[in-house]
Amino acid sequence: MTAQLNEMPPDLLDLFADAAARPRTLSVPLPPGRTVRGDEGDADRPTLWLSDEPAPAGLWPRLHAAHQQSGLWPLLLDGYDGEPTRPWEDGEFWPGRGSSPAEHDPERLLAGWWADQTAPYDGDDELSNDRRAAVAAPYGRDWPGQPAMRLGLVPAGRGSDALAVLGWQGAINHTADPGRLSAVLRSWEDRFGVRVIGVGFAELYLSVAAPPEHTTEALRVAAEHFAFCPDNVWQGQRPCTLAAYAERIVDAPTWAFWWD
Repeated sequence: MTAQLNEMPPDLLDLFADAAARPRTLSVPLPPGRTVRGDEGDADRPTLWLSDEPAPAGLWPRLHAAHQQSGLWPLLLDGYDGEPTRPWEDGEFWPGRGSSPAEHDPERLLAGWWADQTAPYDGDDELSNDRRAAVAAPYGRDWPGQPAMRLGLVPAGRGSDALAVLGWQGAINHTADPGRLSAVLRSWEDRFGVRVIGVGFAELYLSVAAPPEHTTEALRVAAEHFAFCPDNVWQGQRPCTLAAYAERIVDAPTWAFWWD
């Protein structure tokens, strides 16, 4: 049965700034849950609805199919090891603090991050310049499993914007502005059919409809991954080189990222 969103509980309706101007419908029954406000940031309303328990099997694809009518993008949410309430129940995200993804050029962002990781370094560093050069020369594929994740709903027009709307801070040691991450995700969404399907404390999981099919193409994509999330290569599966990483993402239906 399809219900008008304004018939839903008031806390769910709080996700929408434009609910009155743009009537929404939600055709998928939701399990028990509640909205959560970020503990920092400038948003004047919640940006996350959180299920109380792990999401039932099959719920994510049904909510994804309903996104155009509901305006709610589903995310599978993982917690911090040993502290399951972090970051979602504890509100450890900063809505309104980041920029808009539309403000950024993905190519320039990736090029800048790439330069940061490959530039010679004169100070004390566990990564020698020789190793930096080896990792980047010449310019991983396993699905992370299906943990029992809770369900979140974010009022985002497209899945790539969910991190920006949420104010996700999982990559704060790389960039404190989730709008920049979403700008790159928009580009991948357009070019590779990427969909944001899951987010953890410092992890991001994507499905990929059109991954690179050949090593040459994969190497260029690997360079983007390295700029976007250096830890995927620096601290990933050995050998820790761009070429080896590229081999692992050929025809990979999912991409996973982790920031230290």
